[in-house]
Amino acid sequence: MSKKWYRLDTAALLFPAVMNKNWSNAFRIEATINHEVDPFSLQKAVDDLKVRFPSFYVGLRSGVFWSYLQEMEETPKVMSDFAYPLTFMSSRELKKSCIRILYYKNRIAVEFFHAITDGTGGNVYFCSLLARYLEIKFDIEIGKSPFVVNHDEPVSEEELEDSFYKYTNNYPASRKEAKSYQLKGTRSKNDCFTLITGIIETDKLKQLSKNYNCTITVFLTAVMIESLIEMQKQNRFHHLQKQVKITIPINLRKLYGSKTVRNFVLPINVGVNPKKGDYSLAELCKSIASQFDYEITPQNMASRIASNVNPQKNILLQIAPLPVKRFVLGAVYYHSGVLTSSLNISNLGVIKLPEEMDPFVERIEFIISPQKNNINNCSVSSYKNHTYININRNIVESELERIFFSKLVELGLPVTIESN
Repeated sequence: MSKKWYRLDTAALLFPAVMNKNWSNAFRIEATINHEVDPFSLQKAVDDLKVRFPSFYVGLRSGVFWSYLQEMEETPKVMSDFAYPLTFMSSRELKKSCIRILYYKNRIAVEFFHAITDGTGGNVYFCSLLARYLEIKFDIEIGKSPFVVNHDEPVSEEELEDSFYKYTNNYPASRKEAKSYQLKGTRSKNDCFTLITGIIETDKLKQLSKNYNCTITVFLTAVMIESLIEMQKQNRFHHLQKQVKITIPINLRKLYGSKTVRNFVLPINVGVNPKKGDYSLAELCKSIASQFDYEITPQNMASRIASNVNPQKNILLQIAPLPVKRFVLGAVYYHSGVLTSSLNISNLGVIKLPEEMDPFVERIEFIISPQKNNINNCSVSSYKNHTYININRNIVESELERIFFSKLVELGLPVTIESN
């Protein structure tokens, strides 16, 4: 019997091309629970979700012209957590499985290779896995929610579609964009990642954001830009300063009503040019909010989608062998992605679980890996009135985290700091 296979979605085509020996584009979602993990119940939960989430139980394969995802021979085995979060996923490992299911004491984590899904799709899988684990472990029944699906209901075609093709238009947006200020630092030994977590009460963060007439994402982006401007002033003369921009992945499901669990996010770069003058935090919030409002419309995002979809229709690119495609995609990513941004801020938002799960789950966190050139990356998630801001870096210096969290404290937000 032949194994089922899936084309890489439009966003996923990029990720195999930009991998290198020290960085695989991956992210992690983890939960701290109120008891020591039972690996046997966790493995049974993983097995039970295979039919419900077939596009997650795949390995990355390479054809003559395109990479693709192929159904796994076996369900992935749960493993005791090791080393630091998001250790490199090698091509050999990805050929067998594009996900890792990990546990350590009272923590359950799943690490996803970005080619199979984005943070929203990964969160649906993770919360559904957590729910199924608790059902098996404690013989209880858990209700469903936007983040938890029934493990034995059939998967719909909409959940497996490449929504980029469905919501594109015929007016591709330009990729041309000015370069952004790039952070520098001393590489960590063995390219290890250092994770700093800032924990804030969500209600207080929400109220402060409201005081600045913006969302939490806009507020945190503005504070981060303010921090980066301060760092650039320390390192560059005014006439040599570059724009300071941050990449924000936009979940397109809400914009178009898509139900896909595959990739359906597009990044936008927002920021300011410090050469134009100084900005107060209120001015930064106003500027970033207006950039969000302008960019995040169905029409503008459809044009951004078109700039990714249309090249796939080019006959020369279609017939080019895979190594050529990877070279071209890697070059485009470097010049129009990496160099145009200082770092990413990815906000998974507020996670609400069925009430039956709340007594068992203490915290949920979202972690993304730093890139080769963007040496810091920031990810955010909120659960039970706590917001977890994870800044992951592959350099020794912690100046950005120090400045950023200090600014939040100065604004009246108590921050609890943890580190791996």
